[in-house]
Amino acid sequence: MPFNPAYSARVSDECKRQSALFFRAYAASELWALRMHDASAKVGHGILNGNINQYGDFDQCLNIQQTRAEPEHTIRGRYCMAEVQPTIKPNTRVLKQLFNLIQAHGMLKSNLNDPGHRVPRFSTVHWALCVPSGCTEEDIQVSLGDFLHQYIADTGLQTEVKVHPALCQTKHYIWHEYFTDRTLLVWYGFLLYGVLVLASTLYDIKFENKVEWFTVFSLIKNTRSILSFEEERKDIACLHGIRFLNAMLLLIAHKSMALFFNPYVNRTEMSEVLGQPWTVIGRAAAIFTDPFIMFSGFLTTFSFIERLQKGQRIQLHQEYIGRLLRIAPPLGALILICTFILPFLSNGPLWNLVVTNHGDICKQYWWRNMLFIHNYFGFKNMCLTHTHHVGIDTELFFVAPLFIYCVWKWPRRGIIGLLMIAILTTIHRFYVTYSMRLANYVYFGTSVKQLFETADYMYILPYYRVTVYLMGVLLGYFCSKYKTMLLSEKQMKIGWYISTLSIAIAFFGPAPMGSMHYVYNPLHAASYAAFSPIAWCLFFAWTVFTAHLGYRNWIIDFFSWRGFRITTKISYAIYLTQFPIFFYNVGRTRSPQFFEFWPAVIFNTNEYLVVFLSSFLLTVMFETPFINVKKILFSNSRQTKPATKSKGSSSVTEALATHPVSPMEPVTGICTDIMDENENSKSNGYYECDKSKLNG
Repeated sequence: MPFNPAYSARVSDECKRQSALFFRAYAASELWALRMHDASAKVGHGILNGNINQYGDFDQCLNIQQTRAEPEHTIRGRYCMAEVQPTIKPNTRVLKQLFNLIQAHGMLKSNLNDPGHRVPRFSTVHWALCVPSGCTEEDIQVSLGDFLHQYIADTGLQTEVKVHPALCQTKHYIWHEYFTDRTLLVWYGFLLYGVLVLASTLYDIKFENKVEWFTVFSLIKNTRSILSFEEERKDIACLHGIRFLNAMLLLIAHKSMALFFNPYVNRTEMSEVLGQPWTVIGRAAAIFTDPFIMFSGFLTTFSFIERLQKGQRIQLHQEYIGRLLRIAPPLGALILICTFILPFLSNGPLWNLVVTNHGDICKQYWWRNMLFIHNYFGFKNMCLTHTHHVGIDTELFFVAPLFIYCVWKWPRRGIIGLLMIAILTTIHRFYVTYSMRLANYVYFGTSVKQLFETADYMYILPYYRVTVYLMGVLLGYFCSKYKTMLLSEKQMKIGWYISTLSIAIAFFGPAPMGSMHYVYNPLHAASYAAFSPIAWCLFFAWTVFTAHLGYRNWIIDFFSWRGFRITTKISYAIYLTQFPIFFYNVGRTRSPQFFEFWPAVIFNTNEYLVVFLSSFLLTVMFETPFINVKKILFSNSRQTKPATKSKGSSSVTEALATHPVSPMEPVTGICTDIMDENENSKSNGYYECDKSKLNG
């Protein structure tokens, strides 16, 4: 029998009337009523393998329309995704075993009160119902709740039902409810911007003697800049590869989390596959952003100290304005796209939850992102939650001159002071994680509540992330101070052994926490949160330091591959665009799929290709043009050089001065022309070592 939307006596009169019409039409085998019943979810096969999320037929439901003589009595299909939270009563051992299989071993625990737009409510059953449009979400909720309460009485099961208004849809709902004057204004704004880009491009093609301002937005000029393999004469080339590695690890980790939104016919089998230690690659996302923070501190410090060594004055207001010109336009464009354009591009059962809902939040709180303070207000109401890292890095960049001045003015005391701050923040990370039972690592059985609390109370706050930033500050100081240091073979081996061991511990150490038999231990979580960022970044810091001194081995050679120059130019955009694209596909999903790890995560080439193409477009349209603007604005002041150049001084600062670098920013302007007169010429983006130096 079809589901009765008016099962409860508490439903509205209109719902009762339309439900009665529906049942009469169903008894008479009228096509529209049969289609409405057919579009609702049914109990299927594989329940014990986790096939409990049933989406019905979304499109068939929305296309139902039964016209009657009175227009107000026309019945349309209303698609509602009901969320059911099942629990079992104590002392039901057999039922507990079955329930454990149905719930996919509780890989990610959740409840109906958890936010579902960023991390999925994995423990919740999603069940689609197609009902007459006269029935509201409240009607569906009370009727389904009353029906289940009676149906499962005396079975040992209990259920809680919730039907969110955003998950009840009728045809053209998005256009009626979401298309406003502001939306139209944004569309016109992007159209005018496109005309500006086109005009700049045509000017670049047609004229030879060009005014630099008129080619700022040229697609040809900016595309050539991005796709250029030209090696900067003075460049720490291995930084590009290190960034690419961590960006790809972060992409895979984020994709792994997005997968949990989708329904799977073998969800229990999926949990058993993912409940193994090797899945650390998708669980350790927290440490993959730490190298970006460290390199931000490194590049800023290296730039500032080199200028101070040459007697140049640092114009902080230009540094700050340059930073904002660099990162604000792509971020602002993405917010506008996700808020006013993306919601209209498609639809689906979870579309309003994972796409439209993000736009609604951004309509209220976009200003926090543009002030780069959004990471202080928690994950739940954050516009584009994945951009919290941009806020952290920008805040640290604004206070970086204080750190740099300390190590420049009072080297010994400054270094000790920064080390003390790093130690204190490490201790505090340990204490907060242990005392509040947080989890910086997505262990098997973690809860959505625990993940959000970890983000709100530690992960998205700059105080707890400053440790690796200070590592970058110290790395930048030592690289600017020690420019021609010779390391013995023993020192090199010890350095590589320690750094390799540290990254192995950071990556593989928490692997047992991914096992489906793991029981949460706050000591494990606190140790990981406190020490893994340091251990992970230590390897990359040592790699950069040795490459800076002119040493090379296969690791440095790999990270210095010139192809990484292109990926690093679009890395900021990759970071920005990946989650909107993941959620776009989640929102469009209409039926359960069969899960296979390699095709779904590693070899999902279509989705990754879209991420890279979108990142390229965002870079060429909204990032590179404003880098051009920044260079033109500050070109005069940057051209001022000291009268003399001291021995061993570097011109790194001239390049960085016109290109202050964020963690996700290209580093093509970083230069290391710091060799003294006796050193060899440069090649392949790094320095050839003196024969007395170690090549291994």
